[in-house]
Amino acid sequence: MRSLCLFVTVLLITAVGTVAMVGAWLLPETVLLVRRIAGAERAMTTAWTGREIPEAYPPLTGPVRLRLRTAVRDPGTRTDLRWMTASYGYGALVLLALPLWPVGLVVDGVRCGLLRRAPVVLPLITRLADLEARWSQALLRPAPQALLAARVERLAATRADAITAHEAELRRIERDLHDGAQARLVSLPMRLGLALRAYDRDPEAARALLVDAHRHAQEALTELRQVVRGIHPPILTDRGLVGAVRALAGSSALDVAVSVTGGLEEGPRPPAAIEAAAYSAVAEALTNAVRHGGGRRADVRLERLRAGAWAVISDDGHGGADEQSGTGLLGVRRRVAALDGELTVSSPAGGPTVIVVELPCVW
Repeated sequence: MRSLCLFVTVLLITAVGTVAMVGAWLLPETVLLVRRIAGAERAMTTAWTGREIPEAYPPLTGPVRLRLRTAVRDPGTRTDLRWMTASYGYGALVLLALPLWPVGLVVDGVRCGLLRRAPVVLPLITRLADLEARWSQALLRPAPQALLAARVERLAATRADAITAHEAELRRIERDLHDGAQARLVSLPMRLGLALRAYDRDPEAARALLVDAHRHAQEALTELRQVVRGIHPPILTDRGLVGAVRALAGSSALDVAVSVTGGLEEGPRPPAAIEAAAYSAVAEALTNAVRHGGGRRADVRLERLRAGAWAVISDDGHGGADEQSGTGLLGVRRRVAALDGELTVSSPAGGPTVIVVELPCVW
C-alpha cells in the first residue's frame, strides 16, 4: 500500500500526459520513477527477510526515441508493472494489519503482562508482513533474460578493464626494460670496447673498466629477474600460492603473520590465474602498507572456500588508502574483476586497512 499511492499518482500523470499528446515522451521518466518505487520495495523486503533481491535494468540514456524503445522493451518494466498490479490485491494485507495493532496491544498486553502467557495477536501482524515480503520477493525478482543481459554487460565491462590493465602492464614492463636493463646492456659493449683498447697501454685502467662492466652486467641481470618476477613470479609456479605468500611475507619490512585455513595448503592448487591474482593482491597490499601505511604489523589470511579462494590482508597502519590516487590497487581490482572476483577495500582514516579478495574457481 505504501508504494500503491505513488504508483496511482504515476499512472494518473501518464494518463493525463497521454491525453495531452505528450504521454509517449513521459514514459521513460515514468519508468524511472517506477524503478525507484520498486527499488524501495526491494530494499524494505531485503531488510525484512535478509535475502537480497537483485536488480537488472538497462540504463535509460541517450535520445528520447532510444530511451522510449529501451523502456518499452525492458523485461524489468513488465516485472515492475506485474508487481504493481499484484500489489493491489495483496496490499490489502496492510489494511488487515491496521486494526490488529490496538487489539494486539490490549489483548497481548493483558496476556503477557498479567497472565504471563505468550502473545497471540501481535504475531499475526508479523506473519502478514512475512507473507507480503514473500510475495514481493517472488514478483520483484528480475526475469532470467534481464539477469543474463546484466551479466553480459558486467562481463563486457570487466573484459574492457582487463584489456586496460593488460596494456598498462605491458607499458610498465616496457618502461622497466627501457629504463633499466636495456640501458645497462647498451652501455656494456661500450665499456668492454674501452677495456679492449686500453688493455695493451694501461692494464690497470682496462681492469677497472672490466670490473665496471661486470658490475653493470650483474645489475642488468638482477633487473631482468625483477621484471620476470613481475610478470609471473617463478616461486608461484614452484611453491604455489601459500609458499609464495609466505616467502613474500618473509621478505617484507613488516612483521607479517600468514594463516591458512580450509585445506588450501594440503588440497589441490587453484588455477594459475587465480594464484597470480591473489598473489598480486597480497604483494600490492603489503607494498602499500610499507610505503604509505606507516604500520609495523600485517596479517594475511588465505582460505579455501567451497567455490573459490579468499584472501584477507590487514595492517595496523594509519589507513586512508585511496584506489584513485595510484594504479596499484586499481590494477589489482581490474585483474580480480576479470576473473569474476571481488575486491573490497576498507581503510578509514586512522586505520586499520583491510583488503578482502574473493576469487571464484572450481576445485
